[in-house]
Amino acid sequence: MDIYQYDSSILFIWRSNLASYCRNQAFLEKGADSMVDTFYAIGLVMRVCQSVSLLELLHICVGIEPNHLLPRFLQLTERIIILFVVITSQEEVQEKYVVCVLFIFWNLLDMVRYTYSMLSVIGISYAVLTWLSQTLWMPIYPLCVLAEAFAIYQSLPYFESSGTYSTELPFDLAIYFPYVLKMYLMMLFIGMYFTYSHLYSERRDVLQGFPVKKKKV
Repeated sequence: MDIYQYDSSILFIWRSNLASYCRNQAFLEKGADSMVDTFYAIGLVMRVCQSVSLLELLHICVGIEPNHLLPRFLQLTERIIILFVVITSQEEVQEKYVVCVLFIFWNLLDMVRYTYSMLSVIGISYAVLTWLSQTLWMPIYPLCVLAEAFAIYQSLPYFESSGTYSTELPFDLAIYFPYVLKMYLMMLFIGMYFTYSHLYSERRDVLQGFPVKKKKV
């Protein structure tokens, strides 16, 4: 096995399990209150994991992972913006239930996708896991985007009142960040359409040789 492939597989294992483990521990320790305290319990872990996940773009560029760069760039950018810009910068948003929902969706997708990618890198393939990795995103990814959009919507009043990231520019110009977020909302759904179309095409190509058991007549 190539040393870069080995490093990649280790990253996949670490990335797909660490945040999920911490989240589950928080639920066990705090029960229902963990819905509100999710960010305080595992926010740091999620930020570290999402930062490390940017290495996936490097893996694609150097050929370690056979994937298209732009769709993965869009998906990772969505998460970075939501997590670091929207949630981390506004303490009031961190207490919203949507944060817990987002973390569950993200980790659910990543546990399947990174496990599949890790095994693919080291040359192991399971038909059931292949089918699951190419199918689970179909209901979950649109729900992720809806949850991200809802998080942005809930954050708008706090950005308006606090003025975070809004700034005055020379020549009587200004950047009003809530307007930037509203524009990003439209781009979010445009990006979802592009990414969904790409993933659907990829699913069709990957599952062309997927074994289907036919019923006997």
